[in-house]
Amino acid sequence: QVQLVESGGGSVQSGGSLRLSCAVSGYPYDVYCMAWFRQAPGKEREGVAVIDHDGRIGYDDSVKGRFTISQDNAKNTLYLQMSSLKPEDTAMYFCALENTFSGCGDRPPPPYNMDYWGRGALVTISS
Repeated sequence: QVQLVESGGGSVQSGGSLRLSCAVSGYPYDVYCMAWFRQAPGKEREGVAVIDHDGRIGYDDSVKGRFTISQDNAKNTLYLQMSSLKPEDTAMYFCALENTFSGCGDRPPPPYNMDYWGRGALVTISS
């Protein structure tokens, strides 16, 4: 059974930083696209960053230069380092995994592409 578990959410002031982690277990394949999504109250879920089995990375324009996605394959863990945080970054953040040979494109895919999801981590940015 594939499980994704996020951690590291919290509350910080505008301009601060947070790092999210996503521990992955039970995924038996070497090919994938992994992504961070977020969903603010009353808004649709949107992709913010992707990374795949070849290490290709992509970001949504709204977070370029502020967020960094990375992975530690030895620990089966995905990370999202978030800096220069803004109140509009406030959302529930989800990690997700797509079983795909082709990996990720240069931008986050739509949510319906993803096969597995974590339960989310809340990030709140105060002004």
